[in-house]
Amino acid sequence: MCNSSVPEAYQLTDGVPDEELSSKELKARRRREFPPAPEPLPRPVVDNHTHLNMRPHLLAVTPQQAMDAAEAVGVTRAVQVAFDLESARFTRSIVDVEPRLLGAVAIHPNDAAELGADGTLDEALAEIAEIADHPRIRALGETGLDYFRTGPEGVADQETSFREHIRIAGELGKAIQIHDRDAHADVVRILEDTRPEVPVVFHCFSGDRALAEICNEKGWRMSFSGTVTFTNSKDLQEALSAARRDLLLVETDSPFLTPHPYRGQPNASYMTPATVRFMASHLGADLAELCDVLTANTEAVYGSWE
Repeated sequence: MCNSSVPEAYQLTDGVPDEELSSKELKARRRREFPPAPEPLPRPVVDNHTHLNMRPHLLAVTPQQAMDAAEAVGVTRAVQVAFDLESARFTRSIVDVEPRLLGAVAIHPNDAAELGADGTLDEALAEIAEIADHPRIRALGETGLDYFRTGPEGVADQETSFREHIRIAGELGKAIQIHDRDAHADVVRILEDTRPEVPVVFHCFSGDRALAEICNEKGWRMSFSGTVTFTNSKDLQEALSAARRDLLLVETDSPFLTPHPYRGQPNASYMTPATVRFMASHLGADLAELCDVLTANTEAVYGSWE
């Protein structure tokens, strides 16, 4: 059934009352339902990592509808992030028609391993470089290393791809959005080796206090998602405490990583305020002031949306 507190574009409309569903069907429905919209923020912020092209049930939500729902709660802009050629082409197409969006494009490290295995990685990277030259594409991402889903046989291709994205970013003067899963030491090693002179963002920061302190030293940005609100994310919360305020960003990584207490339900940019409020509470910061800090930090990475 429709929930009036969920933005209209995100409401399920099958029309079947809850009481007519079995317990299994009801549980499945709850997993598909979007959370209610949080209270609007006192100052605007930017969701610097969302995937508007993902999951079949999201395709009916247009970029304009997604941003209208986000703007209603103070999330006035976002960065649409690609992870393969199809989503990169999608990203290029929507940043030209939705002024509240900028874009980031890349080959995801897991895809890089697959493309390397079939001999098409170089061709894919060449197209990414072409798309990234668009004036409203402001970052190469998400790129990096992922040792969770890809085994040792894919590491070399992931590293090749990561280094090439860093090279392209430097050549074009674009930021880098890093996907780092179970690979902190090697991500740091490659960044120290390549020494990019463009903004570096650890998307969905997943490190501990030690990695946060390295980022503080290097000036690398740390973007926190809904995972920081999870009750079992103590290491991540310690990293947030240690992070320099001028390096903090916020994101949803939607449709994934929905903040507590809606973990497991689909996510959207309009849920960003839940993470911002948690960050402010955890840091003992004034909410409006933190919003201003996050916005200034985001604009320092991606530039103007105008």
